[in-house]
Amino acid sequence: MISIHDAQRFGTFPDAVLFDTDNTLYSYAEAHEAGMEAVRAKATRTFAIDVGTFDRAFDSARHQVKGRLKHTAASHSRLLYFQRMLEIIGLGSQVLMALDLEQTYWRTFLSNAILFDGVKELLDDLRLRGIPTAVITDLTAQIQFRKIVYFGLDHYFDYIVTSEESGYDKPHEAPFRIAVEKMQPKGVNLWMIGDNPETDVRGARKCLNATTLQKVHKGVVVGAGEDRPDATFADFADLIRLLERIERGGGPEKLAVGARQ
Repeated sequence: MISIHDAQRFGTFPDAVLFDTDNTLYSYAEAHEAGMEAVRAKATRTFAIDVGTFDRAFDSARHQVKGRLKHTAASHSRLLYFQRMLEIIGLGSQVLMALDLEQTYWRTFLSNAILFDGVKELLDDLRLRGIPTAVITDLTAQIQFRKIVYFGLDHYFDYIVTSEESGYDKPHEAPFRIAVEKMQPKGVNLWMIGDNPETDVRGARKCLNATTLQKVHKGVVVGAGEDRPDATFADFADLIRLLERIERGGGPEKLAVGARQ
């Protein structure tokens, strides 16, 4: 089901579409929980510590790293989190173990990350219509590239921009601007598809005056006020049907009827 909140935004095809990655193309929570459980089990077994000690040290490490690095790609680094966690426990940097824990996390994460239905079909539709696409995502390039390859999407997207490349996390304007520079759309009708009301919705609207579509599923809070998206949807098939509706001439006045399609 798709809910259209601003029908005037959907009268014509977009000139380009930007996509968030994490928790938009797949559900993040399950993959993250599986990755952390694997790391927790390895660390508690290897260093004979209890789960509480691990959790407290990890939470403190994450907080410290984010506090120092703030809104940068490195602020999301699991390698830095695990390095600092080991130091807090009193084991020193333990670089080999930090690397091992990072690989354990991401290997388990990816094996539990499941692409949402309809993503590839939507990208195919956009490509057939000649609409350029780009991923705009936080975190470091290497792991985000790995995710795109793991999902088999490396031949679907035209471009990717990470916060490592741009120097800033969303909602800073830098990653949005770089993505548009790469795509060089023919017009200014841009769509942003993401899950986060602040970083995806507000960021794209403020920087690009983009039409914003929020992917909603378990755990996602729909934006309100300045973070309210122009549409919300639960399934990527909803967006395929929306494109078909636009192609058939279903203008904004028709889309507005009932506000749900």
